[in-house]
Amino acid sequence: MGTCHPGPSLKSLSDKAEGMLCGCGSPDKYRRLDEKLERKMIEVRKTASGRSNFKSINTIIMRFPQFKEGFTNLRGVFLQYDEDSNGSIDREELKKCLEKLQLHLSQEEVEDLFHSCDVDGSQGIQFNEFIVLLCIIYLLMEPDSSPDIASTTSKMGSPDIESTFNTIVDVFLFLDKNGDGKLNKKDMIKALNDSSPWEKSPAHVTRTRFKEMDWVKKGEVSFREFLFAFINWVGIDSDEEEITVE
Repeated sequence: MGTCHPGPSLKSLSDKAEGMLCGCGSPDKYRRLDEKLERKMIEVRKTASGRSNFKSINTIIMRFPQFKEGFTNLRGVFLQYDEDSNGSIDREELKKCLEKLQLHLSQEEVEDLFHSCDVDGSQGIQFNEFIVLLCIIYLLMEPDSSPDIASTTSKMGSPDIESTFNTIVDVFLFLDKNGDGKLNKKDMIKALNDSSPWEKSPAHVTRTRFKEMDWVKKGEVSFREFLFAFINWVGIDSDEEEITVE
């Protein structure tokens, strides 16, 4: 994004994430979730008839205050379940949170999500990781089959949270120009330049934005990886909630 400035901790995050993802057993767990998300994004694009509501990068940047407000709403949920007030949610606290939100996941699903979103390896879900985790659950969970429940409640019990997540998905659809459910550098160049030629971004900006998402330098970016970068671009209110690596 041409005019946004992610925090200085992002490079250390990228280096740490690369080491983690290359660790024994880790790639398969990430790959399972990322492949599910890839299929989901393709499905969402078909439902949306291949169109995004965003027309240019600037129209996305102009929505950053609304995204930040949505993140602030999520902070209330996070603080409610951070029972020991240590700035992160452990496995037991996460289970209670999911139960309260009526998100029924198996133990294996909870463990996979915890592992995939705990990118700094702290064994706790920090606030930005919590946003990613809930967004992923929202995308992958099946709607309740009961017509009575479906007609009276939203998918996650909060229309505001769902609206935030839906708009983030719309940003991803805008960037995913070839519609394959993941991002590559060609997608980014096309999104940053072709959609609105009078708002072209310098080549080094495009490369930087893509590098911030492509932690493991594999040339393509999953929705999960995009989420972490996007949250850094938008920013969250408290510096202590950003991912930092010693």
